[in-house]
Amino acid sequence: QVQLVESGGGLVQAGGSLRLSCAASGRTTSTYTIGWFRQAPGKEREFVATISWSGGSTYYADSVKGRFTISRDNAKNTVYLQMNSLKPEDTALYYCAAGRTYYGSSAARSSEGYDRWGQGTQVTVSS
Repeated sequence: QVQLVESGGGLVQAGGSLRLSCAASGRTTSTYTIGWFRQAPGKEREFVATISWSGGSTYYADSVKGRFTISRDNAKNTVYLQMNSLKPEDTALYYCAAGRTYYGSSAARSSEGYDRWGQGTQVTVSS
């Protein structure tokens, strides 16, 4: 029943910032682990970040560590991805996903750990 809808993507210059939102409707995602993934043309889907159901624990891919911040507001059923210091290599279609997998597990850093996905929001970073 749960649906995830991403928003906030767009075109930004290198060094700029964007804040992506992942809003849940229907069944609440408050007890779900949430992950952000991205996929560029011709590339495999890549893990970006994950956050525990409580919002107290996070994990990031090395490629975005120190630049991106994942957070969640369970009262609003929304997860955010704040992206700073954007680089052209960050250009991709960004997806949020929900699953019951423990955030700290290896599965939570893979598509295998999630069974509900949004439709994606495009992020394009120009050089």
